[in-house]
Amino acid sequence: MNFKIALCQMKGSFDKKESLAKAESMIREAASKGADVIALPEMWNCPYATQYFKEYAEEESGETVHFMSSLSKELKVYLVAGSIPELERLKNGEERVYNTNFSFDKSGALIGKHRKAHLFDIDVKGGIRFKESDILTSGREVTIIDTEYCKIGIAICYDVRFPELFRKMTLSGVKAVILPAAFNMTTGPAHWEITMRARALDNQIYFAAVSPARDQQAPYQAYGNSCLVNPWGEFCAKADSRETIVYGTVDLDYLDEIREQLPLLKHRKPELYD
Repeated sequence: MNFKIALCQMKGSFDKKESLAKAESMIREAASKGADVIALPEMWNCPYATQYFKEYAEEESGETVHFMSSLSKELKVYLVAGSIPELERLKNGEERVYNTNFSFDKSGALIGKHRKAHLFDIDVKGGIRFKESDILTSGREVTIIDTEYCKIGIAICYDVRFPELFRKMTLSGVKAVILPAAFNMTTGPAHWEITMRARALDNQIYFAAVSPARDQQAPYQAYGNSCLVNPWGEFCAKADSRETIVYGTVDLDYLDEIREQLPLLKHRKPELYD
């Protein structure tokens, strides 16, 4: 069995309606070309900068989630709708903001909600300083969605740095992971390709990473290079930094062949790892 995946490497905008229109256009194009599963990048409906996240945040009942649900239902596709700033209002009046993915099935039903678990708080000498925890709250769940093709794990950007998460997904039956992610021009050239290949290779899964396109006018320069890696650690498809749609095929029969020929998951010795 196989299915076609499309990664929409788009530029966001300060105008949310413009971002929604761009996402819609790319999703419709991907669906028209036969994509079964379509994914958007991290924080695609707002500027990627912590000072804007609360301003652009929406509750789960908001415009963006409703629109993505309607699109997946109309086009009859699975839609992993990147991530957006999600607003949660607590009963005590407190407000929290999360970096959240919403995923939908072909009927438009919400089948997965992943709040970014690992927040990007870094200070690279001569590179970039970025502290998501200034505004965001971290999630606490491992997120796996069930599709008619296979189980798909969902994570967001900095989550990829923690291999234990993806091994746990794999041991739960995941055969593909989709990662909306916005690596920057410091970490991207150094770590993007090797990290995505390692997560795929170590777990013998398909690994899809979907980035925003690079925008020289934006407050944050995304690396781009959205890609699909197969269970042998090879790129099936890959973009550069420009706005584009990346198409690839997830071949589950090939995945089974790799696991049979090199049964590393069966060779695990958990008693050594605790």
